[in-house]
Amino acid sequence: MDTGAVRRWFDDYLDIFAAAARGDRPVAELLDCYAVPLLLTTDEGVLSLATRDELAAVMQGQIDVLRAQRYRSTGLISAEVTGLNASSAVYRGVFVRHDVDGAELGRVAVTYLLVDGSDGAQIAVLASHGD
Repeated sequence: MDTGAVRRWFDDYLDIFAAAARGDRPVAELLDCYAVPLLLTTDEGVLSLATRDELAAVMQGQIDVLRAQRYRSTGLISAEVTGLNASSAVYRGVFVRHDVDGAELGRVAVTYLLVDGSDGAQIAVLASHGD
């Protein structure tokens, strides 16, 4: 995958994520950014989301937490893109989340495996980790 195209896709993804989390766009638009199955790894464990309903439930849980924190946006601190082959790339980013008043909610580092399939580019693996 072209690394410039991957960076542009992630810029759009961050906009969709923030808008869906705020309630400004349908969550379905956010779900379209993810492949099913999706592998999700965090310090708490590993989830393999095999259906769109499972994906929707997990994402809605995350959105509910963000809304309770009065989430407004996610900013990119740093990013690194590595093209693996014609149909996949790794995107590693460090992000900062802000609330409606501009206060920092927290920082998170995430590595994504982005695949370019029949439905276009989608996240197939999301691994949350320390900086």
